Parts: sequence; structure tokens; C-alpha cells
Amino acid sequence: MERPTLVYDDDCGFCTWWADHLSERSSIRLVGFSDLTPELRAELPESYEDCSHLLTEEDVYSCGVSIEQAFLRSDIDGPAREFVQFLRHFEEYDRLREHGYQLVANNRDLFGKIVSKTPPARRES
Repeated sequence: MERPTLVYDDDCGFCTWWADHLSERSSIRLVGFSDLTPELRAELPESYEDCSHLLTEEDVYSCGVSIEQAFLRSDIDGPAREFVQFLRHFEEYDRLREHGYQLVANNRDLFGKIVSKTPPARRES
């Protein structure tokens, strides 16, 4: 894989906004669920539609850690990056990160009222 690839729910306006936001600040390639190739699909977990995924040369990161890894590969820098690296020293961090991801994922409609972008599939309609 030539560069990190974020696989996300491209039917979700909130998800599309965040994916574009990260992509504009990094070299991360975006691929929506609706545009998955058979090769990319083969690299994802069976229940891939449950959350986002970041595919890299080294690994496949899913759910909360996919967003964390995408964030750390972006130019959204400074104290936030240092804060994430600090938090990684705590045993509960992984659990809290995933809980936070699920909280947001389960309330995408609500968060989409704050930030949203027309999903690619709906732009073509």
C-alpha cells in the first residue's frame, strides 16, 4: 500500500466531514465503504461496516484507534499530539478511546447537526 488509507462510512455526512478534514491535513487516502475494491475489502475485518479503519503498510487499525492513528499522521499537531502520546501511558486509555469512539458513532446524527458534509454517494444523485 502506497500510503495510509482511511476506510469510512461514506453514506454518513458527519463521517464524510471528518474524513475530508483529516485528508486535507495529511496524505491519507480516503475510500468509502461504497468504493471498496475486492483487494481492500480482503484486508478489513469481517464486520468492517461497524466502524472506520486505517490501513497502513504495518497494520489495520479499526474503530477508535483508526481515528487516533489518522490524527497522528495529520498536520493537526501541537499539544494535542503530545497529549495523546501522554495518555497512552495509562492503562485505561485504550478503553476510554474506544468508548469515546462508540459514543460518537452511536450519535452521528446528532453530531452531524454540528458538522456535516454531503456524502459522495448523495452528491451524484
